[in-house]
Amino acid sequence: MTATEPRVLTGLAASPGLAVGPARRMVPPPELPATEPAVDDAAAELERATKALDEVAESLEATAAQASGEAAGVLAAQAMMARDPSLRASVQRAVDAGRAAPWAVRIAVGQAQEMMRAAGGYLAERASDLEDLANRTIAKLLGVAMPGLPQPEDPDEAYVLFAGDLAPADTATLPVDKVLAIVTERGGPTGHSAIIARAAGIPAVVSCPGAADVADGETVIVRVQVGETAEVVRHPSEDEVQAAEQQRADLAARLAGSSGPGSTADGHRVQLLANVGSVDNLEAISGDSDAEGVGLFRTEVLFLDRAAAPTVDEQRDAYRKLLAALPGRDVVIRTLDAGSDKPLAFVQLGDEPNPALGVRGYRTASVQPQLLTDQLTAIASAAAETAANVRVMAPMISTPEEAAAFVEQARSHGLPSVGVMIEVPAAALRIDEIADVVDFVSIGTNDLAQYTFAADRQLGDVAHLLDPWQPGLLQLIARVAEALRRRDKPVSLCGEAAADPLLAPVLAGFGFTSLSMAPTAIPAVRAALRELTLEQCRERAERVLAASSPAEARAAAKS
Repeated sequence: MTATEPRVLTGLAASPGLAVGPARRMVPPPELPATEPAVDDAAAELERATKALDEVAESLEATAAQASGEAAGVLAAQAMMARDPSLRASVQRAVDAGRAAPWAVRIAVGQAQEMMRAAGGYLAERASDLEDLANRTIAKLLGVAMPGLPQPEDPDEAYVLFAGDLAPADTATLPVDKVLAIVTERGGPTGHSAIIARAAGIPAVVSCPGAADVADGETVIVRVQVGETAEVVRHPSEDEVQAAEQQRADLAARLAGSSGPGSTADGHRVQLLANVGSVDNLEAISGDSDAEGVGLFRTEVLFLDRAAAPTVDEQRDAYRKLLAALPGRDVVIRTLDAGSDKPLAFVQLGDEPNPALGVRGYRTASVQPQLLTDQLTAIASAAAETAANVRVMAPMISTPEEAAAFVEQARSHGLPSVGVMIEVPAAALRIDEIADVVDFVSIGTNDLAQYTFAADRQLGDVAHLLDPWQPGLLQLIARVAEALRRRDKPVSLCGEAAADPLLAPVLAGFGFTSLSMAPTAIPAVRAALRELTLEQCRERAERVLAASSPAEARAAAKS
C-alpha cells in the first residue's frame, strides 16, 4: 500500500454485515496469446469452438441442477446464452473470416455485449454473465485453468473475497461457511451477485473503486449498512480489529433475541415475509429468520432452461410442495416474470431494440396467453389441496385496465385474493383506480426506481439515482401506500429497500402492512421496528417526505 492510496475504500452497499479477515482474490480470467495462429481448416476451428461452448453449457446446467433459488435461475439463463443460435452464428462468421476459435469467441461475445449494454435495463445487467461465459469457453480452448474462486493453502481458512465482478457460476458455488464478505470492483446493488449474497447472509460491497489494489492476504475490515455506508478498511490496527470484532458480537447478540411476528413497540403489526426463488429456499424461512410467510415467490425458475413450458401438472406439483410446507401462512405467488433478462426458448418475442421496455412480465400473456392460463390453473389446483393462505399477483402492470383484466382472469380460476405489482411509474400515478379493483398491492422498488429515474440498475455511474432514499421514489411509494390504506387493503414492499432497517420504520409510517425481503435480513428489520411506536414511525415518515435529498431523508429517519 502506497502513501497515496486511500486506507478506507467506499462502494455501494449490497448486503449488510461486518467482517474481518484476509483478502483472497479470484483466479483471473484467461488472456489471449499475443500471437493469433493462422487457421488452416475453418470447419475444424468452428467445431472446436462449438464443442467448447457445449461443454461450458453442460457444466453450467449441472451446477444449476445442484443450486437453488436465484442462483439456479441465473445459471440456467447463462447456460441458455451458451446455446444461443445467434451467438454461435457470430462465432461462425468470425471463424469464416479467418479467426482462430478463442479469438472468434471473444469477438462474438464482445458484439453481443455491446448490444446488451446498448439495450440498457435488465439486459445490460447480463453483459457480465456473457463475459464469464467467454472466459470459461476461452479457458477450455486454450487448455488453461478455469477462472473462479480462490483456493487458499489452508482449506479451512475463512476469507474476504475480492473480484472484478462475480459470475453466476461463482456465486452459486460460494463456500458460504468460508466467505466472510464479498468486495467487487463493478456491479450494482440489485445485480445477481448482490441478491445471492443477501440470500446467503454474506456482507457485500459492490462498485468499489480501489478494490483491485488490495493484495492477496491483506487483512481488511468490511462494514456494510444497507442504505448507508459500505466501506473496506485496509491494514487496520489491532485496536480497530478488536473494535470490529466486538461490534460484530454485539450485533449478533442483539439480533439473536429478534423473533416472532413483526410489530412496532406498541404492537402495531407489520408482517415480515421472505422473498423466495424456489422450493429449495424454504429452509431459510424456518431457520433463524423466523419469517411469517412468503411475500414473493418467483415462479420463473420453473420455466427457465427449458425447450417447452412446464405442464400444468409439473407446475401444480411445485406449487403444492411450497404451499404444503407453509400451512396457515400467507404465500404470495408472482406469475411468470419473463422477457428481458429472462428469455424463454418457447416464447418468441422478435427483435426488441430495448427488451427492458418491451414484452416482459404480464405483457408476455399478450403474446402467449396459454402460459398465464396454465399457470393460474396450476396455482388454483395447488391452493385447493393445501392449507396456506394463497395470494397471486402479476408483475409489470402498467394500467388500471391491465390490473382489472388480470383480476378477472385470476378470480375466474377460483383464486380469491388477487393483486398486482407496482413497478411502473404510470401504475403508481394511477394507483387509486388500480386499488379499486385489486385485493392487495406489492411494490417492487428495484424496477420502480429504474423506470422512475431512467437509470440502468447495473450501471455504477447512475447508482445514486437508484438509492431507495431518493425523494422522488419515496413520494411514489408513499402515494401507493396511502391509496391502499384509505381502502383498508394490504400493501407490501418486496424490493430490496425492504431489507433496510433504517427505512423499515418509515415504511411502517407510510402504512405498509407487510415487508418482504431476503430471509437473512428479517431479524435486523424486526429489531428496528420494535424500537419505535407507530406514532413515532409516522412522524419519521412525515419528516422523510419533506426531505429534498437522500442524505436529508436518511438524517430525518434517524432523528
